Amino acid sequence: MKNKQLYFAMLMAGMSLGTAWAIRGQFGHEHGAAWAGAIGSLSILVLAKRPDWYAKAFAATLAGAIGWGLGGLASYGIVVGYGRGIEFVNVYYGLLMLFVIGGLYGFVGGGLFGLALADSTAKPVKWHEVIIEMVVGAVVFYFFMIEEFEWRMTPPRSEMWAACFGSAVALTWYMVRHQQYSALRVAVFAGLGGGFGFGFGNFLQVLGRLTEIKFNFWNVMEYSLGFFGGLGMAYGTLTSHWEKGTDTQPKSKVWFPLLMAVLVIPFIVWDQSFGLERLQGIFSKIDVAADSPMLPFVQWVSIGLILVFTAFWWMRFYQNKPNSLSNTTNEIYTLFLGHWGLYVVFSLLITGAFMSGYRIEQYLYIANWIIVAFLIGKTQPEFTPKPLAPKKWAINLGILIVFFALLTLILISSHGELKGAHKRFGVPPPVEETK
Repeated sequence: MKNKQLYFAMLMAGMSLGTAWAIRGQFGHEHGAAWAGAIGSLSILVLAKRPDWYAKAFAATLAGAIGWGLGGLASYGIVVGYGRGIEFVNVYYGLLMLFVIGGLYGFVGGGLFGLALADSTAKPVKWHEVIIEMVVGAVVFYFFMIEEFEWRMTPPRSEMWAACFGSAVALTWYMVRHQQYSALRVAVFAGLGGGFGFGFGNFLQVLGRLTEIKFNFWNVMEYSLGFFGGLGMAYGTLTSHWEKGTDTQPKSKVWFPLLMAVLVIPFIVWDQSFGLERLQGIFSKIDVAADSPMLPFVQWVSIGLILVFTAFWWMRFYQNKPNSLSNTTNEIYTLFLGHWGLYVVFSLLITGAFMSGYRIEQYLYIANWIIVAFLIGKTQPEFTPKPLAPKKWAINLGILIVFFALLTLILISSHGELKGAHKRFGVPPPVEETK
């Protein structure tokens, strides 16, 4: 029964982060990834049913959002193109590098989220140290790996993955040095899940294109990254030991992460995504004129929703709370569904799917939201702490590396060179842009 509940909880987290990450495909970059990371973090809080975590829900949500968002610095368009080739070395390299990039998303996201959960008066997290060390790690590793040694993953694109790698190394050293082993477990399994999901998702994307079915198979790859990353983050959280914390928080610790999570990140997504020129390009596909009043309508509705939701969350989680505040299960459940639901609506607005059925994957987001909304409250997971097992993790990593080799053999035997293929080794084909 314990295992069934654990797997059920993992499924709910996977569907939540998977859907949010697929939505992120409409927005991209760090800000889109941060909003998706916030939704994945909130799903874990709903599943865990711990009042001491409810009290610091916004701090944990913001930490997870920042961590998952940092991975958005890495460029992966050309890396995905390696998987469309026909030479084993290039395709295998592409899948492995997607494993690295997806692993960085999950490791940093899961690690910062885990640190926020572990933060307590008895064992406080020194956030200033975490931030400084991660920034220094990013700069140092980027300089040596890219500028000095020229270990480039995806030339001529940005090599900011190296900065993310440096941040991950610094975060690991902090967790080990301060014996934050539960946070480390969350980081490891979220990283394994995210890495596997990205590589496996590219495999699914390439095979999906071969079917010639009119569907957004790029979105399938994005969903895979979030789904398996969510599985890993949930597993790492529910199989770790966490000290009991206080069920209340002073208001002084709430207002900043609250506004960052529900106002600042969504506003940046709006600012970077709902420009008139971009909307004109998207809506031209459904025969909406460039001077149509529909475009400013979409702009004003989207920014209006951010302000309305922010005001609602501010009143419910701050203004109407006593100085020593706490949150209930129902409040966190409402926050989770509301914040996720707003992201779904943003996706429907930016794609024009609210007025045209040309993007059928958009309606699957709604279906996922409804299923999770109905089922997530029925989970009864129990925490079953397990020790750190570096040897077992290394074996699992080796299995994944072999598994990707098998996927590579399937891919190169299933097709000729596809449009958008890239080569890292050998003579490259004519360059064609990928997403």
